[in-house]
Amino acid sequence: MSQKKITITDVADEAGISVTTVSLVLSGKGRISPATAERVNRAIEKLGYIPNRSAAMLRGGDSGVIGLIVRDICNPFYAEMTAGLSEALEKQGKVLFLTQSGAQGQNLNRCFDSLVAQGVDAIVLGGGAENAGEIAVRARDAGITLICASRASSLDATDSIRPDNMHAAKLATEYLIKRGHHCIAWLGGSGSSLTRAERIGGYCSSLMQYGLPFRSEWIIECGSHQRDAAELTAQLIQQHPTITAILCHNASVALGCYFGLQRSGRSIGKGGLDSYYSQQMALVGFGDVPEAQLTDPPLTFITSSAREIGRSAAARLLQRMADPQGDIQNVIMPSTLIERGSA
Repeated sequence: MSQKKITITDVADEAGISVTTVSLVLSGKGRISPATAERVNRAIEKLGYIPNRSAAMLRGGDSGVIGLIVRDICNPFYAEMTAGLSEALEKQGKVLFLTQSGAQGQNLNRCFDSLVAQGVDAIVLGGGAENAGEIAVRARDAGITLICASRASSLDATDSIRPDNMHAAKLATEYLIKRGHHCIAWLGGSGSSLTRAERIGGYCSSLMQYGLPFRSEWIIECGSHQRDAAELTAQLIQQHPTITAILCHNASVALGCYFGLQRSGRSIGKGGLDSYYSQQMALVGFGDVPEAQLTDPPLTFITSSAREIGRSAAARLLQRMADPQGDIQNVIMPSTLIERGSA
């Protein structure tokens, strides 16, 4: 019977510490006390652990590997952002190592540990999470460059590349107001989402600026499943028939809203505010997907180029790696309205 191969996880368990700490001891990076280093070395000697040669080379200080943590790579925004990030890094001879932290960021710490164990030079955090601040502290302690490339960021002491969510929502709301819509609802997003909070802030401030009604019952939480969005849209229109326009948190919600309006006997108007009796509605979403061009008429969206955000994140990451002590930068990417005739 062949003997079980001793892994870095076995060493961590024997020493009673994390895999990340063992990796830092092996690489000589980070803030590791002599006592902790001694515990790791004793565990290595006891178990007879032999470090993987390629991993040891990666931990040498310039692996050329960049880690990326996103919640869900199937999310259209993060898929595009990842593509832009990878394209830009590959031109500089870097390789992207992708991990997913889960819908609520529940596996964020595990992703971080895995990336550190692989000897990455830096980490890009895509998407906010409640414990993102903890990850930023851990990255600093480990001597690993960390930047955020996301739709919203609350890490003041970390470089970030992100869209201007508040301005995007103002742009969308004013677009509808200038076409005669005075009863505008909001559909989608979770109450815990910082992106949603920023967008609703822009939506509400625009309504107030133009002296239009703001009603909390017109702001509906909703996940990204199109079926849920369709059902909630139908309920919203039934309960509040004076609503003539809806802002949707993302592209998937917008498509669900579109189908919900159709079920309710409403259609999407091609111009400004049509007669109430015509049963036509205006619909604007955030983000964009190819499927939005297949509706009749094609949907209108407010979007920030996720691919360009990825490219900008790569550029900022390389700058930060070259100048670790430089000033923190919070880069806000502009939003664009893509009008296809829906409102």
